[in-house]
Amino acid sequence: MRPVRTAFAGALLGTLVLAGCGQTGTTATPTSAPTSSAAAPAAEGFPVTIEAGNGKVTLTKKPERIVSLSATHTETLFAIGAGPQVVAVDDQSNHPPEAPKTDLSGFKPNVEAIVAKKPDLVIVSDDLDKVVAELGKLNVPVLLEPAATKIDEAYEEIAELGAATGNKAKADEVVAGMKTAMDKLAAQAPKDKKLTFYHELDQTPYAATSQTFIGQIYAMFGLTNIADKAPDAAGGYPKLSAEFVAQADPDLIFLADVKCCQQNKEALAKRPGWKNLSAIKNDRVILLDDDVASRWGPRIVELAETIGAAVSKAGAS
Repeated sequence: MRPVRTAFAGALLGTLVLAGCGQTGTTATPTSAPTSSAAAPAAEGFPVTIEAGNGKVTLTKKPERIVSLSATHTETLFAIGAGPQVVAVDDQSNHPPEAPKTDLSGFKPNVEAIVAKKPDLVIVSDDLDKVVAELGKLNVPVLLEPAATKIDEAYEEIAELGAATGNKAKADEVVAGMKTAMDKLAAQAPKDKKLTFYHELDQTPYAATSQTFIGQIYAMFGLTNIADKAPDAAGGYPKLSAEFVAQADPDLIFLADVKCCQQNKEALAKRPGWKNLSAIKNDRVILLDDDVASRWGPRIVELAETIGAAVSKAGAS
């Protein structure tokens, strides 16, 4: 747990662990602190200290120039009402459409280009090229919120971004709505049929086990993941063979490589030994939105709805 420590009490897919606490240069301090609270009263809820992946990060005032280098966190920022505070997002942030997309990269962060946006808060999901420390040297506040490995971590990160941006109430509302929707979907899932499934990350094919973030969402619906019995599944994302999938013959196949790689039922049927798979013959190949299936923000509810609809349809047949 990474609690939000402030005046109030706060609450794919990645393999990052939150072991980077205590890095130097990650706690943000203003270059010119106000001389007195009377002269410059702090906004409600500030100062706030967030215990993020890069340690404790203190923000003395509500950020007004946020740069997001994570597509997931961009979605969250707009969902919690922080959109007007966002001045730039990375080249992978394609939702919502109004997000100020730039050529900034979260995979190859350019510190000079980031600083040129004059941010008072930068949000990342990976500390690539030591971007956290490099921005810290320039007194730019950075929040490292790694890819969630559990659904509860996704909720925590949304709450943390709410606290960090001065949108705590809206963030709490978003999380509460997500939990209610997810609980309802899980309760509606058929419990009398043990359906098996295969979730494809790409046509290599790589899959995801029940130990991963995406695997936990499937587990809500009582599904049995064929990847759990794959060789070398310990990392959570085993590379399967075509023969392994064919032998497992899953009841349902979910494809998360549709937009990127044009995969569908017809493409699967052309793979060696796959044309007679139950999922293909029974029209139980579900096309997912690649982006929704790879992010851990508010749209995980949409992913769960798609999975739930497929499970209900299969359970009824």
